[in-house]
Amino acid sequence: MHARAWLAWVGLTLSPSAMAACPPEGTDVSSLRLMKEQTFIVSDDVRAALVATLPACLSDPDPALRDGVAYEALSAWMRAGKLDVAQRRALRDRLYATLDEEGGNGLGPPFAALVLSEVARTDRMSSWMSAEERAVMVERAAAYLSSVRDYRGFDAKEGWRHGVAHGADWSLQLVLNERVDRAQVETLLRAVAAQVVPANAHAYVFGEPGRLARPVLYAAKRGVLDEAAWTRWFDALPPRLGDANQAYADSAWLARRHDLMAFLMSVHLDADQSDDANIRALKPIVVQALKAVP
Repeated sequence: MHARAWLAWVGLTLSPSAMAACPPEGTDVSSLRLMKEQTFIVSDDVRAALVATLPACLSDPDPALRDGVAYEALSAWMRAGKLDVAQRRALRDRLYATLDEEGGNGLGPPFAALVLSEVARTDRMSSWMSAEERAVMVERAAAYLSSVRDYRGFDAKEGWRHGVAHGADWSLQLVLNERVDRAQVETLLRAVAAQVVPANAHAYVFGEPGRLARPVLYAAKRGVLDEAAWTRWFDALPPRLGDANQAYADSAWLARRHDLMAFLMSVHLDADQSDDANIRALKPIVVQALKAVP
């Protein structure tokens, strides 16, 4: 991007109001769209300022800003190795704060979780978090995923929220990290189980079961859990359907069954087609769980 289009950023003092503005101070929608057209190539100074301010756009109701610019820019810069450790750490902590926000339009937390999946990926690719920081992130990711109660997926006007899917993506990046140990993987899997059959009987229609399957499949691929542990995990899913006397006679029970079957079939398909022995080993365990579903 031409430098003079961004001169307002040079030497900018990032006040709290500046960090909460979207579009960020010194930009407008047109300049952000131009930055996207130019594949987010900006100077180091501009990038540093935007990393501190673009997170505010993760709550913006305009999906072109929230998803198309804020998420895509932060993801592109992290995947290209453009953020130093201090910037990644500050971004992570800003996103944690967004997760804790109450009220609002329900857009900020799921997109904070999605960007946190990219932060987690940077640590997976090249370790920079301490063991303590990583442990906190595991707990944060598990707490977020298990706590999602806003199940809105896609809206024609506001675009995606997709909290469960984004939480699953965050868990996936942590499960893939060899520095995340078995106990931490099990913490993440408990959060996954909580949303495989959500307590409020929401019927998924935006691909959530497939996204929830991914951290399970890659946890299996790592081989950190043995057959007995996987059997216990899958066997615990059918009882989450609730009172067997309500089978096929209650809309909430039917919604839970829909979600569970979609998840189990997704895992079964991948296990059946996988070339990885650890993933294939899930197949008979999943079949057993399928047979337990009324």
